[in-house]
Amino acid sequence: MDTQKRNSMTLLAGCALTVATGSARSAGDPVVLRIYFQAPNSPAEPASKAAKSRPTSPPIASYDMAFLKSLPQRSFKTHTPWYKNPVTFTGPLLRDVLAAAKVKGSLMYAVAIDDYRAQIPFSDCLQYDMILAHQMDGETLTPKNKGPLFVVYPYDSKPELQSVRFYERSIWQLKSLRVE
Repeated sequence: MDTQKRNSMTLLAGCALTVATGSARSAGDPVVLRIYFQAPNSPAEPASKAAKSRPTSPPIASYDMAFLKSLPQRSFKTHTPWYKNPVTFTGPLLRDVLAAAKVKGSLMYAVAIDDYRAQIPFSDCLQYDMILAHQMDGETLTPKNKGPLFVVYPYDSKPELQSVRFYERSIWQLKSLRVE
């Protein structure tokens, strides 16, 4: 096979892989969120809780910021335990991001850039309008200020959301979600 034909086939295979895995990113834009899926009780599933949050297969979706911003955006102002005054967060609903990846489950393991891990019931994203915030008070989130993505619940919307249980699920510097 000549080099040009092999290069064309490699490019087509790469495009097919991108479509098959649900990747949505522009050329040159960095991936800010990877979504993994693993069926519960699969043979490849690690035993420990920390190991369970680590992916055992390639991501089913890889998203850049442009894609996340192309989804419908939500904003809400809420009190948090991390800031003295109420803060306005903006980003897509987590359930919309998961729907774009065509993934459903019962549990999510959220992992931050520094490998902090949080376990989030999948039902939370259906029951509450939680977002993947990429802006806070109109400013883009960066790793220096809890970005690029921050899982945020609308804490002021329901009294039960103003508890340690939900604050612990509000992971900042999010880099990946593993759904099972």
